[in-house]
Amino acid sequence: MSKLLASVALAVSVLASSTTFAAEKTVTLAVKNMYCADCPFIVRKSLEAVPGVSKAVVSYKDKTAVVTYDDTRADVATLTRATTEAGYPSAPRS
Repeated sequence: MSKLLASVALAVSVLASSTTFAAEKTVTLAVKNMYCADCPFIVRKSLEAVPGVSKAVVSYKDKTAVVTYDDTRADVATLTRATTEAGYPSAPRS
């Protein structure tokens, strides 16, 4: 019986630990092709459609998108692909 409990405890701790490694990250993307006031809306919606994105703030003036995302569900390549497919190529701002 104690082996069973130990096995269950180990399984639970492994499952719980995988969520502990999840981290919320923020990246600023330089976004091209934003020429009108509607462009930021389209860019924001394309980023918010990516699973794991919790927030996207797009600036027409600065031509940037500040994206907060769960790094276990999304990555920078996925974010830039989403904007590019919407017609607004982007890259991490250095």
